[in-house]
Order: sequence, then structure tokens, then C-alpha cells
Amino acid sequence: MASLLRLPSRLLAPAAARPAALLRHRGRCLHAAPAARFCAAATTTGASAAAPARTETRGGDREGQVTPRSTDFNAWYTDVIAAAELADYGPVRGTMVIRPYGYAIWEAIQDYLNVKFKETGHSNMYFPQFIPYSFIEKEASHVEGFSPELAVVTIGGGKELEEKLVVRPTSETIVNHMFTKWIQSYRDLPLMINQWANVTRWEMRTKPFIRTLEFLWQEGHTAHATLEEAEKEAMQMINVYTKFSYEHAAIPVIPGRKSKRETFAGADRTYTIEAMMGDKKALQAGTSHNLGQNFSRAFETQFMDESGQLEHVWQTSWAISTRFVGGIIMTHGDDAGLMLPPRIAPIQVVIVPIWKKGEEKGVVMEAVASVENTLKEAGIRVKVDASELRTPGWKFNFYEMKGVPMRIELGPRDVKNRSVVISRRDVPGKQGKEFGVSMEPSTLVDHIKGRLEEIQASLLQKAIEFRDSNIVDVSSYGELKEAIAEGKWARGPWSASDADELKVKEETSATIRCFPFEQPEGEKKCFMTGNPADEVAIFAKSY
Repeated sequence: MASLLRLPSRLLAPAAARPAALLRHRGRCLHAAPAARFCAAATTTGASAAAPARTETRGGDREGQVTPRSTDFNAWYTDVIAAAELADYGPVRGTMVIRPYGYAIWEAIQDYLNVKFKETGHSNMYFPQFIPYSFIEKEASHVEGFSPELAVVTIGGGKELEEKLVVRPTSETIVNHMFTKWIQSYRDLPLMINQWANVTRWEMRTKPFIRTLEFLWQEGHTAHATLEEAEKEAMQMINVYTKFSYEHAAIPVIPGRKSKRETFAGADRTYTIEAMMGDKKALQAGTSHNLGQNFSRAFETQFMDESGQLEHVWQTSWAISTRFVGGIIMTHGDDAGLMLPPRIAPIQVVIVPIWKKGEEKGVVMEAVASVENTLKEAGIRVKVDASELRTPGWKFNFYEMKGVPMRIELGPRDVKNRSVVISRRDVPGKQGKEFGVSMEPSTLVDHIKGRLEEIQASLLQKAIEFRDSNIVDVSSYGELKEAIAEGKWARGPWSASDADELKVKEETSATIRCFPFEQPEGEKKCFMTGNPADEVAIFAKSY
């Protein structure tokens, strides 16, 4: 059944100011970038940003920069975010400041999706952040689902407001208020828009990028004349997310349908992409909702059809957020830090010049400038670190922590030989190094581009193998409990009740992540009740 979890073929296309402890790295002695660990207490105690805590290195162990993944995955995660300069805690409990390098990853996500959204007929716009509380109350299941997470404004301009305002948790209500104004006839349909915005959800337990008080996302909203059109749209957008995950983020998500209990508040159906993180927990990485007519009935969003009859529109909404940045970290990172797929990496290649004598600098930097220009002209995202404040070894370590896919080392001997030394981030040690790669522009560009594609494919394949080896097929509730206790995902036929689903959650802390779109053929029997089942479901603990 492993094949059922692969992407359907139709979706695939061919800073540290003080010195750190010395570490031994690939036969060289180098300075380690500090692993300024996030203070976890800041998310629960109201602390803003604690003084950075360093993990001491021992015996030349390079992995001492951050907590090893196998020792404490959560500490490793926050260590990497700090050391790779992705984000820091904000002064308000549960908020984060996304630093330039972290935001550049988000921009790479935006760049890809923006093109896809426009190709599929959507236009970008913007809705206000403040929403009248009465709007939230109009759709009963929506307010019930979001009530515990709402941030409410009661005072403005020094005066108590006549009506409370909600700081945007999501925009279905205000979108419908405006759609009701804009849609009169079938000629106004479909109406398909998207906005890039921030939202606020008052989370009690927070985790950088994964779950914060405020986060960034895109949210698409569409209105259609028929249920069939809305369903087609919801499926189209989950497919866009799936393709992005595989092809750019190298994350082998499992697309599928949420159970009734896990469906978005106010939706008829929710589709999801579920990703397995390095600790084997599931991450809901993106969702697409068929809202049916729930919001259009609540807001009286109607149109005159071709026969002159008034009908309520059929709607969808869909979103992906900065949580995806956390998913990239937890899918690909290792004890050396972040590891970025080349297609999404802000820096694909870093060039580190090396010289000892003053007279060597000019010759080396001239060659570095030539290599840099060659790569930039070929469309490769490249950075030169010619700073003399850090040793080459420190730079090697620092850019590995930041997950830069490839490094070029260039010294006097390389200049003389008209060649460079290349290191791959995804292959540690000597196996990942290549010596004597020609500086001749066409040769160098072809070589670098080929290696970047190899890294992209290698990261995806590694993630697929990890995912597939940690999904267990179960035929009884006992087997499910055993699989979940081992930290794995459980997959099995399911046709039981909502009450049974709740029982699984209460007894194992696992939930139905989805009913995968690709299902095994043949007769199936529910592992919980013994009754016939049409589908298999995947259960897992999640973020």
C-alpha cells in the first residue's frame, strides 16, 4: 500500500558577536555559530526574549551547537530557528518576529503560489483586519468553532465601542458581507479572490511558526453558481498545495479529506495535506474547504440564475500559512541545523573565499567575483561571504546551520588550477565534497544546476522513505494503539461513529488526519466495529 501515499502522477512534473567553542569539521578546526536557544517559557509565562543560552560543545563534537534531534526534538527545533536566524520571540506572549532569512523562505512560498493562483483565475485583494462581532455570530458553527480563539476589541480612540470588533481569525464572514454587495447575477460568477494577510488566534500553547498568536497566510475565497463548480475549485486548490509540497518543498504530503469531526467550522467538507515531521507527528500543512451554502445562507449572498430564480451561491475557502516554514524545518533538518530544498532556499550557493597572505586576497576575490557573476547570470541565487571577521571554517558551519544547499570554496590553489571545491549540504563529510570542478562558465553552471536538482530529488526521496517506513497498516484497535504508542502513523479501514473517533483521541491522543484520496481496492472491514468500510483513514498525533 506504500504506493497509495505517493503523489498522484497527474500532479508531478518532470550571528554571533562572540566566539564559540572550537569544533572539528571535516578535518578542519572551526568556530561554531552560537545556538541561541529560544526560551520556551516565553510562550507561556509572558517573557519576551530571554538571554540566549548556549549549548556547550565537548570533545570537538560539531553537533553540540544545537540540541541533537534524537535527544529533544522540540529543543532542537527552537535551537535551529534561533541559530539559523529565522525568527525570535516578540514582546507579547505567543508572538514571533520573523527575521529576514525566515521571511525569505516565506517569500519563496508566496512567489510560487501567487503565480499558481493567478494562473487558475484568482485575483489578489485585501479585506480589513477588524470584523464586527455580529458577523462572526451569523454562522452558528463558525462562531462555536472559533470562539475560544477570538481576540476582541472593546475600546477604540479611548471610548468603549458600540459593537465589539474581532481581530481577523479568518475572513469568511467579512468576505460574504462584501460578496453580498458584489454578486447580483450569474454573470458575476464565479468570483475568485485571494488575500495575503495576517490573522490572530488566541492560542494557549504556542510554538514558533507552527502555532502562534498571530501568523501570516494566504486565504482564497470563491463563489460559484453550482455545488459541482465549488467542489471542483476546492479540489483544484488542494492539488495546487500538493504539487507545491512535492515539487518545491520536497515534502511528500498525503492529500485527503478530513473526517466530520475535523472539518473546518462552517464547511461541508475539508480537504487537507498532511505531512510527517521528523518526530513522526503529523502537520496539517494546508487546507481547502467546500463551504457549501452555509455562509451564503447566513449572509443572504444570492444571485439571479439564468432562469430568473434567486439562488444562494456555493463557496470555497483555502489557505496555507507560515506554519509551512516550520514544516520545512522539521521535515529536512538534522543535527547540523536547517536543510533547505534548493527550489525554496533563499541562498542556493554560498561562496567562501580563502586566503592566508595579503597578496593572495586580490587574486582570490577576482576569481570569486567571476564565479559569482557567472552563477547569477544563470539565475542561481548566490551569496559571497568575504567578511574577514570570521574564519572560513566558521562560515562553513554557519551556512550549513542556515541550510544553504551548496557551498563553493575558492582559494589560491583553486585559482591557479582554474577550479573550485564544492560541498553539498545534504551529504556530510568527504562524500559530499568535490574537488577540481572547472571554473569554465558553462561547465560550472551545468554542474551546479545538476547538483541542485540532485539535492532537491534526494531530499524528497529521503522524506518519502521516512514517511512510508513509519506508517503501519492496522486491522484492529489494539494494533492502532500499539502503532500510536510507538510514535507511528496508523492506517486502516474506518466506518465507525464520531463517538468512536472521539474515543480514539481520548485514549491515544491520535486523530484522523485524513481519508487519503488514493485508496486501496477491494473489500474492507472497519478495524473498530467490524462493519464494512469504504475507505481507509490515517490516524496520528499531530501539531
